[in-house]
Order: sequence, then structure tokens, then C-alpha cells
Amino acid sequence: MFIPWSPGLNSLVLSDQGGTDMKSLEKAIALSIVSALSCVILPGQTALAECSDSHKKAEQTSQQPADIVDTAQSAGSFSTLIAALDKAGLVSTLKGAGPFTVFAPSDSAFEKIPPADLKALLADKAKLTKVLTYHVVPGSLKAAQVVKQSKAETVEGSPVQISAGVDGVFVGGAQVTKTDILCKNGVVHVIDTVIMPPNL
Repeated sequence: MFIPWSPGLNSLVLSDQGGTDMKSLEKAIALSIVSALSCVILPGQTALAECSDSHKKAEQTSQQPADIVDTAQSAGSFSTLIAALDKAGLVSTLKGAGPFTVFAPSDSAFEKIPPADLKALLADKAKLTKVLTYHVVPGSLKAAQVVKQSKAETVEGSPVQISAGVDGVFVGGAQVTKTDILCKNGVVHVIDTVIMPPNL
């Protein structure tokens, strides 16, 4: 097994006697061992560069943002939205390439809807689809771009009004409470109220 170079080998501390500090040396050796375990030269890999490239690619893959749906699920505060997307058959759409800008109502936003009305909305797929797609804008619009617009065309087909002032940013009357949650297929902005398309 080939033990590759480790960043720890560049950070040894010299003692007053000009030698190497033992704790630093032990740490560097430990880092080298960890690096070796995570990047073993396999059959077909003939150089350290190949091993290093494979390791970097694995790190980059693990650091890539998730899609909009998975991001919302991981947040833990969009369970009603996720359930609604599932009932409307929109999960696969928002896991697709996009990009999309989603003004995502939190669970507390859905709680503002009377229980009977929410139950009826979730049971009406056509109406639910209109409501949910009214929260989605094609393209990836970060907050800095959103505040420059007075309205945005939604996937539902109707424009949603946008206003920004000293009281905050509002989309369709709902206040934006968190911005720029970046996903691999777009961006999410959290809002505090479920917005309804006109003529629903």
C-alpha cells in the first residue's frame, strides 16, 4: 500500500532545539495514516495523482446541494408542503432539472388555513396543483433579483406580486422569512403564508 502525502506533513513545529516537536510529528503521522486509508492505490491506479483526483471527486460529490424536495425534507419544517406536493403529483417535477424558484410555505404557514379548508384543499388535486404551482417561478432567482421585480410569472400561469420595503419582502402578500436556500435545481425562499392564485 502506498501512503500518500498528507497536509499534516507540511505543518510540523520545530522545537527550541531545532528538532521536530513530537506532538506535531505524531499528528502528522496520524493524518498520513488517515489519508492513506481514504486513498489507497487500487489496481489500475498507477499514480498518486489518480488517487488524489478520485478522492477530490468523492468530496465534491458529497458536498453538492440536494434538489428542492430533498432540501425541504431535510429542513424538517415543510412536512405539509411535501405531503401536498406528493398528493398533487409534483414531487418528480421539483426533483427534476429545473431550475425553479420556490416560495415555500412553512408548516406554520399551512397552519393558518382552517383545518377543514386545508383538508378540502389537499383532497382536490386540481385546485391543489394550481395553488402549489403558484408558488413556483421558472428559473433560479436569488433574493437580490427578486427584490428588483414587482411581479414574477409563475408556473401556474398567473403573475405573483412582489414588494420590498422597510417592513420586509412580500410575495403575493406573504412575507419572506428566509432567503437563498440553494439547491442543485434552483433556490428556495421561505414564506409565512400560503398564497392563493387569482380566480381560484
